Amino acid sequence: MRSSALTWSVGYILLGITALALFAAPLSYAWRVTIEEGRSELLQEDAQRLTAVFRREGADGLARFIDERLKIQIAGERILLLADPSHKPLAGNLAAWPAGLPDAPGTYASVPMTVGSRETRAVTVHAVLPGGYNLLVARDLARLRPLEIRFWFGLAGAAAVLLVAGLIGSLLIRRAVLARIDGISHTASRIVLGDLTHRLPISRGDNEFNTLSRIINRMLDQIEQLVHGVSNVSNSIAHDLRTPLTELRSRLEELTITRPPDEETFAEIEAAVADVDRVIAVFNALLRLAELDSGASRSGFVEVDAAAAAAKAVEFYQPYAELKGISLSFDQQGAGPIRGDPVLLAQAIGNLIDNAVKFTPDNGTIAVETRRRDDGSVEITVSDNGPGIPEADRPKVRERFYRGDTSRGTPGVGLGLSLVCAVAKLHVGSLELADNHPGLRARMVLSSVA
Repeated sequence: MRSSALTWSVGYILLGITALALFAAPLSYAWRVTIEEGRSELLQEDAQRLTAVFRREGADGLARFIDERLKIQIAGERILLLADPSHKPLAGNLAAWPAGLPDAPGTYASVPMTVGSRETRAVTVHAVLPGGYNLLVARDLARLRPLEIRFWFGLAGAAAVLLVAGLIGSLLIRRAVLARIDGISHTASRIVLGDLTHRLPISRGDNEFNTLSRIINRMLDQIEQLVHGVSNVSNSIAHDLRTPLTELRSRLEELTITRPPDEETFAEIEAAVADVDRVIAVFNALLRLAELDSGASRSGFVEVDAAAAAAKAVEFYQPYAELKGISLSFDQQGAGPIRGDPVLLAQAIGNLIDNAVKFTPDNGTIAVETRRRDDGSVEITVSDNGPGIPEADRPKVRERFYRGDTSRGTPGVGLGLSLVCAVAKLHVGSLELADNHPGLRARMVLSSVA
């Protein structure tokens, strides 16, 4: 009885019965008005014909006409009465003038009278004839009552059919809903037990349950990806921190055992400080990425000139590129201001240029370009002629701590492009990686309405 499907079905049944009643009410009213008006018009026409007979043949002629008329009609079909000025009956099928009928001529909807041996009510037309004679033409209201009773019985039968069909339908709906809910419950139980690959079943069609199942399945895909990402990040953190911490421990342990001269001791201490700085850099990068993922930095957005930020980054890395004989150029093609975080944008652009300088061979070329797209977004492109990134590895390099084969011997921990992706996402944009033939073309797209 607490089933939602049953509650909804009962509600729809009540709604259907209410709609049926609302439909029957004006129909019943229209039927009553039509019947009553038609019946009154027929009685008035009869009264006019009888009045015409009275004018031609007088009271005796009308009395004979009424008696002949009563002989050929169905018993009780019409009620006719001709009375003298004192209401004494002269002809008709009433034994006496109805006591409840007003003296004034007119049409009366319900007048009590006795027809034969039964009491009834009739719609009555009272006409006063020349000479003070009184004419009564009436029809029994009970004549159409069986038809009215059949109408209400039919309405009750329709309501009963609606009720039975609704109850059967509610049971079928409840069964179907519970079957889908059992599938969702089973899937949820499997996921709670650790099976993140389980998904909600989807049947044929585009009903509401399938739409909900698809949305939940996409959410589960994202959750599974995040869980695996956390696991991979944890493994990567452990792997990347183990080396500097192991080296740090070895240096300190060697110092405590060998106790070398001061100069050599300070050299080892400096190396230990470098290892600690490397560990701190990893944690700072992770904290920065966590801040970007939460979106908290978006509250401090200001208007930033993307082209100016890129120009400053190029100027900062120019000496570094010159040491390797690399040509680092900058080209501005109409890029303008956007809303964003100037520090994060500078860091993201710097990471792209830093990667390009690391992997571009000596005497190579790096080109930085900025331009505004037709949709208003700003595009910052860093192209180089280095070894590039294989197409199969491009989705992976966005992951934290991932380092491809070409980057094994270079410094870093594999968080540079992850940070760029996070900054682009924070600015409602994306990072696109493509082949530069040869080399890599890294394109960061930033929305102008971030």
